[in-house]
Amino acid sequence: MMLISAFLFALSQPTSEWPTGPMIEGHGPHAPVEITMAIPEDTVLRHAFDAVRLEDDHTSRTLQSAARFTNMHAAAGLSPEQIQPAVVVHGRAVFAVVSPERFAEAHDGADNPNNDLVEKLLANGTRIIVCGQSAAAQDIETADLLPGVEMALSAMTAHALLQQEGFTINPF
Repeated sequence: MMLISAFLFALSQPTSEWPTGPMIEGHGPHAPVEITMAIPEDTVLRHAFDAVRLEDDHTSRTLQSAARFTNMHAAAGLSPEQIQPAVVVHGRAVFAVVSPERFAEAHDGADNPNNDLVEKLLANGTRIIVCGQSAAAQDIETADLLPGVEMALSAMTAHALLQQEGFTINPF
């Protein structure tokens, strides 16, 4: 009954009212959940996300998902060392991780709404890796990326290397 109550409570709250943090404040809202699938104490979650698009407001839902992944697992009691996400960025989503100047140049002088989130993800151990092929197709160079963002030969290469390092891939 308690599980059903928690589920119904989570459904009744709009996601905008869900808490953010404890690691990435202001991003990655998550619902409190009474879990029945235990997370073993020695678990290390090495998990890769695939970002390919930007929303109409130029935000990246995938970057928010990486923040939610970090926050919900920290809130569930995992230490920062146990939470190791990576985000492989390609397609139009590469603009989410470029400098303010390069973003403004490509978006009629607009500010990049992802800068704060990218900075906080990187500061909390998330690897953000850009597909070099997508970057080249959009005239983005390594120097255009926000500090700490990596450039790979391709998204395929990045995912292959991450899987060899023990990362699972988010299927959605």
